[in-house]
Amino acid sequence: MRQPTKAIILAAGFGTRFLPACKSIPKEMFPVIDKPVIQLIVEQAVASGVKDIIIVTSSRKHAIEDHFDRDETLERQLRDNGKDALADELEGIANMANFIYVRQKGTPKGTARPILNCAHLIDDDEPFFVFFADDIYVTQGTPWPAQLRDAYNKTGKTVISMMEIDKKDADKYAIAVFGEKVNDRVFQIEELIEKPGAEAAKSNFASISGFLLTPDILPILEKVPVSKSGEIYLADGLNELAKKDKIYGCFVDGVRYDTGDKLLYVEAIVDMALHDDRFKADLEKFLREKLS
Repeated sequence: MRQPTKAIILAAGFGTRFLPACKSIPKEMFPVIDKPVIQLIVEQAVASGVKDIIIVTSSRKHAIEDHFDRDETLERQLRDNGKDALADELEGIANMANFIYVRQKGTPKGTARPILNCAHLIDDDEPFFVFFADDIYVTQGTPWPAQLRDAYNKTGKTVISMMEIDKKDADKYAIAVFGEKVNDRVFQIEELIEKPGAEAAKSNFASISGFLLTPDILPILEKVPVSKSGEIYLADGLNELAKKDKIYGCFVDGVRYDTGDKLLYVEAIVDMALHDDRFKADLEKFLREKLS
């Protein structure tokens, strides 16, 4: 089977939950210690064999393009000051992948719209990744996208990142109804219900920001009905695909961080710093003193 080498990252939103901070700084560029959130996603994708990173942006997102571009003046200054390692790191960011930028356009909006904006970049037989720009998984072993790829290689079908949630949060996610079991982490999805709420949720298994899609989703997304909220959702397209073919969910082996929520963003920074040898001892001491 053809392997996925392209990833679409959805980064066109306003990020209103982080205003006023994101009025001038895209939320995707908010740092987790010393790396922007979107860079962490790109690194995991590249480690999983992705060569082309397609970022769907809006007019306020120039900083994303600047970040993944070369700044030879800065690199030269760093080298002149003996900071070759840091200069090499900055140069490496630009060389991680081939970066392609697409402006989101068209209505109605929703999670299906940016994928349709990129349809011309996807071959007829080409599987591709889709990621939201504020959700990341940190893994100790196999990178998160590679786990989806491995499930795709077992099934030959679309694969979605899954996570168990508290049912009270079922109004925030697309909730899955499972069918056959492939292995302990991979299950067929019979239905996805977009944000049903706790009482209507048929399970506590949620689709969480990570998709390896087969190209047969694209003509379905072109005809997906407009939701009650006035948007077109990827989840509704996946439901239509599930009626015609099998799709699968993969429980990711890793820790998921939602950097689109203020408190969870702070938690992500603290938790990742506690796993970083540069900061772990001093930060743990500081936290113990503050909480004592």
